[in-house]
Amino acid sequence: MRNWLFLLAVIVLMGVVYNRFNSNSDTDLPIGQTKNANEMPTEENSPPANELTFRIDADQVHQGNLLLVNEEIAVPPNHADAKAVNLFKHQELVDGFGLLDNKIRLSPELTKQFTTMIKHAALDGVKNFLISSGYRSDKEQQALYDQLGPEIAAVPGHSEHSLGLALDVGSTTAQMKDAPEGKWLKQNAWKYGFIVRYPEDKTDITGVIHEPWHIRYVGLPHSAIMQANHWAFEEYLDHLKERKSITTILEGKTYIVYYFPVASNTTLHVPTIGNYEISGNNTDGVIVTVFDIVN
Repeated sequence: MRNWLFLLAVIVLMGVVYNRFNSNSDTDLPIGQTKNANEMPTEENSPPANELTFRIDADQVHQGNLLLVNEEIAVPPNHADAKAVNLFKHQELVDGFGLLDNKIRLSPELTKQFTTMIKHAALDGVKNFLISSGYRSDKEQQALYDQLGPEIAAVPGHSEHSLGLALDVGSTTAQMKDAPEGKWLKQNAWKYGFIVRYPEDKTDITGVIHEPWHIRYVGLPHSAIMQANHWAFEEYLDHLKERKSITTILEGKTYIVYYFPVASNTTLHVPTIGNYEISGNNTDGVIVTVFDIVN
């Protein structure tokens, strides 16, 4: 009799309904926004409480802040052109930096991220920044390519500037390789989610000459992991794909970054609970970054 009662108790405990976290088609989150697991609806027959489970559409592979673009991998269709605004005409966004000309376009979101960074640079006495280039359409990239040639400019359709996540930064005092602004970015940009995309000693990996002026937003903790390991963006994505997950602690907060291959609409099971961000890698999978982890 006692054995029967004990078995019944175990069955009851196993029947508890757990939270299930569903991801909708809006997983291409704007810069700085996250999914809050606590805001997701619950369902019956849900997975264990220590697991995030949600649906992923195949096109998520080509959305997000971690898209790889280079001479072999093209810029996917995106909404960067619609989001980009003329900074000269939106002076309310120009705060603490100059503009090379009156044609520079950038999204308000990326501009604010850049502004936050250079305001901290000013506290270190580095304050002569200017933006020399922001978002570029394929037509604008073609004109630059025709002017500068393939050794300097990317082939149209293969420039990070067309993602809306990259900008060229200059100094009013010197060339970036010598200017305090260039040196400051090299040492500190990662703290704000940016990377210097084409380092001097990684040209064999990136396929691009050293460009100390070209910075790319990838977000934290990714920029911090790349900085700590001295990885180019390509190396980071390769290591993540090989390892399947990377854990890091940044300012006391634990992040776990997962790679999942995605070839079609599918359900992902992430063995961690917390807030999360999702980005494709623009080739064959998605990257799920979990933080504010629930133990």
